[in-house]
Amino acid sequence: MRLIPVQLIAGIILPARKVALGLLCLCAASWASPQGIVQDQTSTLNLRERLHETQQWREVQPYLPDPVTATPQALEQEADILRARRFPDDALDYYKYALARGGNQASILNKMGLTELEMRNVELARACFQRSVKIGKKNPDAWNNLGAVEYLDRLTSTAISDYKHAIKLDQKKPVFHANLATAYFETRNFGGARREMAAALRLDPDIFDKEASSGGVEAHVLTSEDRARFSFEMAKLYARNDQQEQMLHSLAMAAEAGMDVQRAMERDPVLATFEMDPRVVTLVHNARMLRAARGATAASPAALPADATPQPKLGPSGG
Repeated sequence: MRLIPVQLIAGIILPARKVALGLLCLCAASWASPQGIVQDQTSTLNLRERLHETQQWREVQPYLPDPVTATPQALEQEADILRARRFPDDALDYYKYALARGGNQASILNKMGLTELEMRNVELARACFQRSVKIGKKNPDAWNNLGAVEYLDRLTSTAISDYKHAIKLDQKKPVFHANLATAYFETRNFGGARREMAAALRLDPDIFDKEASSGGVEAHVLTSEDRARFSFEMAKLYARNDQQEQMLHSLAMAAEAGMDVQRAMERDPVLATFEMDPRVVTLVHNARMLRAARGATAASPAALPADATPQPKLGPSGG
């Protein structure tokens, strides 16, 4: 979203770095013009300078380890702290220092990719994840994260391949199955989507309710019809797992997207028992009122909520 998640992203911003390392993911990103590059770099540099004027940075700076003498583990740990404290450019510097000192390349490149993704530098993130999986071919989290980037960039078939690779390496991660389910819906492989949704819920009943750890990545959009079907399939799975609160929420989302949920419920042996449940009747009524209100304000698109599916969810920062 949450690649997680997973949420797409755009904007290539490459700020000045202290160290350039051959091990790093120097991407072939497409920029509009040299002037655009200068503007992006200047904007990012100014942001970094402003962050360095804060009290939080003044508290952090005296304790930064020496890039020349510190161990790669200490440098990587410092990068993790800087990333958590929202100093992404400095975090990237310390990940690079850790690489230069012989740190775990696959793990660090995966973390660098997540940092670039949080900064909405999609091409830089992709290159880091690609480098990570090339070095550490059996790193499932990096494969999942690469899949999330491809999905967010609408390269859905490639994302499916990456998610499958992650699942092959680790079948116990619910987030991998959740991401693959979402990608299957994109290609209208509803059977595959149902299978992966069920697998994700078996491993983590709350997986689809969790925020994607995507660093603010925007939501990926499906058609209203597909969003309704996705939500209805989720309702069926929740009903089978006796998760009524989640079932009702998913039914409401399907109804708001335009589905006649009560009619659809008639054909499902589990959901049929809830067809005339007062809670379902109420949510259907509310959905009709909401759709009517949307129609009345159609002349003002900015007032309408976006139609979005669950975000692809990213793997842990570690490798």
